[in-house]
Amino acid sequence: MMLRRAFLSLAPAALMRAQDATFSTEVKVVNVLTAVRTKKGDIVRDLTKSDFSIAENGRPQNIRYFTRQSDLPLTIGLMIDTSVSQQKVIEAERVASFRFIDQVLREDKDQVFIMQFDTSVQLRQRLTNSRRSLDEVLPYVDTETRKQLIAQGGGSTLLYDAVLKASNEVMKTRTGRKAMIVLSDGEDTGSEATITQAIEAAQRADTLIYSIFFSGGGSGQKVLMRMSKETGGGFFEVTKKISLEQIFAILEDELRSQYNIGYVSDQPVVISEFRKLQLTTARKDLVVQARDRYWAQR
Repeated sequence: MMLRRAFLSLAPAALMRAQDATFSTEVKVVNVLTAVRTKKGDIVRDLTKSDFSIAENGRPQNIRYFTRQSDLPLTIGLMIDTSVSQQKVIEAERVASFRFIDQVLREDKDQVFIMQFDTSVQLRQRLTNSRRSLDEVLPYVDTETRKQLIAQGGGSTLLYDAVLKASNEVMKTRTGRKAMIVLSDGEDTGSEATITQAIEAAQRADTLIYSIFFSGGGSGQKVLMRMSKETGGGFFEVTKKISLEQIFAILEDELRSQYNIGYVSDQPVVISEFRKLQLTTARKDLVVQARDRYWAQR
């Protein structure tokens, strides 16, 4: 009898522990990476959890997790447009990419892949933490030759297909911070995917897109700006006043100065769907750079 009473007195506690364990495996944390700047463009690094508010589909959420200058592993995809329109800038892209990788890559934590796109999409270097492997591949990232263009009956630029492929085949299975850096004039010709499909693939993979625009006229600038805005990344333009190397330096600084904000939605996921996000700060003089929706996976 005494043993039975002892068992009964322990049962509720044991049951609660079991329920807690089950609940914890079902909890899905929504992580939002953000960079905050002044209206002049300077990065703000000293904000606290209380400075932020987040809403999902218009409903305020409780921020449970908050870190500054996130030390999470970083996965970077260098997405290089190698179509004929980029022929004059390809060498500058390679040189700047060398230096960027050397500065950003932490070989004990981070990984980088290199993908080029023109008439086809090629994964030049699979995910690696080796600077040497990346350095060896970059010289071979080049524009199509005249002979190739003639054989193909002309060239094209599969920008959307490249973003879709990188998102689905590389980024989707990765954890931590993820960013694609797209170097392009933003002109897409020949992709099977649409810009919307490319953006949604990046959003499902929780991947930021940072676009570096090389002026070429046309609608390419708006394309890259949209990709970056809707995924929470940033848009940059190479001009006489700001070089590609300077842009990479700004990018490096931003990637080291992000806030990582996490919450658990107050609405369980019944069906997989996109949900709107709105991250704001109490300070009206600041600009918050973050994605505006996420993929709630059932």
